[in-house]
Amino acid sequence: MESKKERFVRIAEARTNKIIDMIRLLGNCSSKATYEYSKEDVRKIFNAIDSELKSAKAKFESSSDDSAKFKL
Repeated sequence: MESKKERFVRIAEARTNKIIDMIRLLGNCSSKATYEYSKEDVRKIFNAIDSELKSAKAKFESSSDDSAKFKL
């Protein structure tokens, strides 16, 4: 039977590798010879990515931070 830690490692590694692969594919869109885009388009893309990354990171940080929970 797989432990919680083993399951986390297996799933987190797979998902992280998928994200890295997708970022590399996105980088392929940077070719001006193949695509046309503005600085504003690029800003929107990376703002969206940054926002989601911050949100995901906050979930990890808040799940282990007991001081953020209400106490009487």
